[in-house]
Amino acid sequence: MDLTSIKTLSESDMNAVNKLIQQQVASDVVLINQLGFYIVNSGGKRIRPLITILAARALGINNNNHHTLAAIIEFIHTATLLHDDVVDESTMRRGRETANAVFGNQASVLVGDFLYSRAFQMMVALKRMPVMEILSDATNRIAQGEVMQLMNCNDPNTTEKSYLDVIYSKTARLFEAATQLAAVLTDQPEIIEKAMQDYGKHLGTAFQLVDDVLDYVANEQDMGKKAGDDLAEGKPTLPLLHAMWNASPSDAVLIRSAIENADGMDNFDIILGLMHQSGSIKYTQDLALEEASKAKEALSVIPESQYKSALLGLADLSVNRIS
Repeated sequence: MDLTSIKTLSESDMNAVNKLIQQQVASDVVLINQLGFYIVNSGGKRIRPLITILAARALGINNNNHHTLAAIIEFIHTATLLHDDVVDESTMRRGRETANAVFGNQASVLVGDFLYSRAFQMMVALKRMPVMEILSDATNRIAQGEVMQLMNCNDPNTTEKSYLDVIYSKTARLFEAATQLAAVLTDQPEIIEKAMQDYGKHLGTAFQLVDDVLDYVANEQDMGKKAGDDLAEGKPTLPLLHAMWNASPSDAVLIRSAIENADGMDNFDIILGLMHQSGSIKYTQDLALEEASKAKEALSVIPESQYKSALLGLADLSVNRIS
């Protein structure tokens, strides 16, 4: 199923989710309103609430709790973006200035906290303890992932396992929670809940692997930010690490210095050439394809439906973003 068909299928649900997000971000505090509306209307893909909706529909949800869950997932994600951009000193996201660039770091951090706490208020409203348990664990794991990434930054000795642990914690864990909770809300048996959990985990991993490739090969118009941001920050993502591991000794020294000193942008074209030469782009993309395949395989236990087809389609779309 292509993206247009998926959007058409989910349009009514996603409109309800977007309306709920607008309602819940509202506050008597003017700055929260201003910054909150700026970030939630920033043109994001809404991929996390979308998979929440599709998963719940695929499992036959018969109420509107999936709208609340989808909004919660988006608030948690948005809060992490606000904090991420402060930590990374980012100035552009999705083709526009980041909230911290417009409103300042202090406001961004504090409104991120507001969105986290709003998400937990909404969890309570669902009156389902497993929702609280899974999302509180996921939120904590995301925070750990942020710290892990900070520790890995400028460290050329980062291993592939350490890198994968970071992207599971920072990205895949929330995908995993979103689809697992669709099973919780529809009171599915353990085998279905585990399958949905696996789908989200593998989808989220594939999505982040491709994002890390796109940081080097996509143009600014597609990404909404400059290519090479990870290189400029000295982030040891898999394409860069793999190139270093497979480069000649002198080229490996160049990449190691780019990671340690965050000065790689002066040699961006050379480093990109080394990635292609060593097969690092393909290596990372192939790993993403494996993860997408595992995500699709996990869905074999749920009934056939348009919504299942949409979930399968999203797995393919997540890795087909590289031209």
